[in-house]
Amino acid sequence: MELIISEKEYGRRIEAVKKVLGRRRLDALYLTNATSIFYLTGYSFISTERPAALVIPLDGKTTFMGPLLEKDHVPLKTRLIEEVKTYLDYPGEKHPIEHFAEFLKEMGLTKKRIGIDNKAGAAGMWGYQGPPITRKLPEAKFVDMADLVPKMRLVKSPAEVALIRESAKWANLAVALLQEYTTEGAWDVEVALAASLDASSIMKKTLGVDFEPLRNIFPVSAGFRGQIGEISAIPHAIGTKRKIKSGDVVIAEAGVEIGGYSCELERTMIVGKPSAKQKRYFETMTKAQEAAIQKIKEGVECSEVDKASSAVFKKAGLSHLVKHHTGHGLGLEGHEPPWLDMGNKEKLKAGMVVSCEPGIYEVGFAGFRHSDTVLVTKEGCELITYYPREIEQLTIT
Repeated sequence: MELIISEKEYGRRIEAVKKVLGRRRLDALYLTNATSIFYLTGYSFISTERPAALVIPLDGKTTFMGPLLEKDHVPLKTRLIEEVKTYLDYPGEKHPIEHFAEFLKEMGLTKKRIGIDNKAGAAGMWGYQGPPITRKLPEAKFVDMADLVPKMRLVKSPAEVALIRESAKWANLAVALLQEYTTEGAWDVEVALAASLDASSIMKKTLGVDFEPLRNIFPVSAGFRGQIGEISAIPHAIGTKRKIKSGDVVIAEAGVEIGGYSCELERTMIVGKPSAKQKRYFETMTKAQEAAIQKIKEGVECSEVDKASSAVFKKAGLSHLVKHHTGHGLGLEGHEPPWLDMGNKEKLKAGMVVSCEPGIYEVGFAGFRHSDTVLVTKEGCELITYYPREIEQLTIT
């Protein structure tokens, strides 16, 4: 299979942007968001304090503006960026935004209407400070277009879905290795590194010379993030100092980048024989996830999916242990729209890809959460991830 989005598809995305510019009577689109830049061109870079932007004129060359250290990087990764304009560094003897204003003048945009995703003209990473581009080009008319590319990303193309499917295959392997390598006395970081390394190595050998990570240094990210024992009750834990022991609930998770895209796969596992309380919480969580999955279909409000899982927890008398909504969109980022939240009336569309991950968390005891990647279809939905889900299959002995 193709391991990246084709240049042809990226080209279609740029043309779609130009059609919007034409309808809105805009002369150019100015983007500072690195994910949006990748989505339109296939070019990924490390965002730092150094400002970078992509300018897509209605008529003219698609142009990257950024630090000199990216000049030789751009042509290695894309042919869709036709011109590269650079400055030496930040803050520089002359501020990068001063350079950007000059670059836009060179492109004939001084007095034009420009759509922009951030009127500062820079992403503002890592302590960046600077004057807004709007101040440097007072005769230009800047129009807020922050939602243009995110809306384009909501419904995935067949090529995007194919990359997410491929990601799921390797996430499946990574979680299997996490489960295999988890033993009493191990530190979860050691298990995570071993599983990530082995899954990455097997994946590279299988996919061959054409495979490379495009947006992450390491293509496989597998581990527990400290969600071990009582710390599994912290949904966004980062780490734990203690080692794995018998009786622990552990939450294993994996994401694998293929062509810039990733799935999400998480499984609650139990080390040793599950207690009655662990079984009750585990089985309620899986019922809640099943109820949510049954609701996912084109035309259904995102709120209805969240309400379906919440109803299961409420019936079981466990709704006080819910700490987050049922899921979120997936694709180029770990979290992206749409949000499966009872306050979101947005309707699902065929081709959207979401996580489904209702969970419950009791402080001092444990947390219980599976996450699966789900493709919305006209008839219902399809689970892209497929790791075993039942407690018998997820008990580590």
